[in-house]
Amino acid sequence: MKSKLVTPIRVIGYKLNRLGLVKAPRPLTLTFSVTNMCQSRCKTCNIWKLYIDKPKLKEKELSLSEIEKIFKSLGRIYFFNISGGEPFLRKDLPEIVDLACKYLKPEIIHTPTNGIATDLILKQTEEILKIMKKNGYGNIPFTIKPSFDGVGDKQDEVRGVKGNFKKTLETIKGLKKLAKKYDNLYVGLGTVISNFNIDHIKEVSEYAHSLNVDTYINEIAEQRSELFNENDPITPTANKYEKVMKYFKKRVKEEMKNKRFLAKFTQAFRLVYYDLVVKIVRENKQVIPCYAGLSNVHISPYGQVWPCCILGYRKPMGDLRKVSYDFNKIWYSPKASKVRKFIKDKKCACPLANQAYSNIICDPLSMFKVIGHMLK
Repeated sequence: MKSKLVTPIRVIGYKLNRLGLVKAPRPLTLTFSVTNMCQSRCKTCNIWKLYIDKPKLKEKELSLSEIEKIFKSLGRIYFFNISGGEPFLRKDLPEIVDLACKYLKPEIIHTPTNGIATDLILKQTEEILKIMKKNGYGNIPFTIKPSFDGVGDKQDEVRGVKGNFKKTLETIKGLKKLAKKYDNLYVGLGTVISNFNIDHIKEVSEYAHSLNVDTYINEIAEQRSELFNENDPITPTANKYEKVMKYFKKRVKEEMKNKRFLAKFTQAFRLVYYDLVVKIVRENKQVIPCYAGLSNVHISPYGQVWPCCILGYRKPMGDLRKVSYDFNKIWYSPKASKVRKFIKDKKCACPLANQAYSNIICDPLSMFKVIGHMLK
């Protein structure tokens, strides 16, 4: 099967699966949390507390050999999304990306970073790019998104680390320098809009655009099982979010015309996503059908398979270590079918960005809007 046919065929398969006509196709997107280690102390996330409370838990993270078995059983995907914790704290991150290229054959690889350990981030990023080029994967876009939640002391306050803002700027500068050397490296910025910074978003946005990165995006702060923040009042109201997004969308549209194709395409998706977020938060329901556990799948650092990071520990689909790392045994299991039915029955609703992208792809009207933004 040619790579360009994978996405449309699987999208059709997801819809047929919902009708009970075919078994679940493989996912388009894999999010893999490579570690829960993190130096940040963010107000919107409690994942950093995990190894403080349970230090020996770090030893249970998947080894490189275990990851290879999982990737080999999973097969081709479209989007490989690395997550954490702070992904660059995994010393073998370059080797993990190499295994992903070898077995998953993704069209895009993405990782966020808190931007704190500048030297480590730049060193590992170049190692990844060199390995990709050496092994014939140099044409696969590798996108990196440092977190950018405030300007100056506000960034340090929201992310809980003194000097974070200064270090993030150094990281961005270094990544942009690498991007001149490696054509497949894309540098972006990402803001988590929460109750802690929503009144400063215009300032954050203006500063981010002044840094001249490939993409600048935002996500609304969410209560996620993965982040142990389900009882924290971090999510802004729909009205507040909609107000700041009117300004944000205007800036995105102004910047799109000067971007490379991949960046422009990503921003077009984001414009549709931003409108969806307002509706989902306001109505607390699935605005368009969600295909979590079908189009997307999430693997935790310990080998648990989730439909998404929102449901995470609450609705796991299985444990890869208990099935000899055979992804198929979980993907086609009765337990996975029950989780998919829970989502299909609209018993949950969230504005999770990565999942929203796939939901947009599976929704003809939403895709029409994406194309419209591209043409404009």
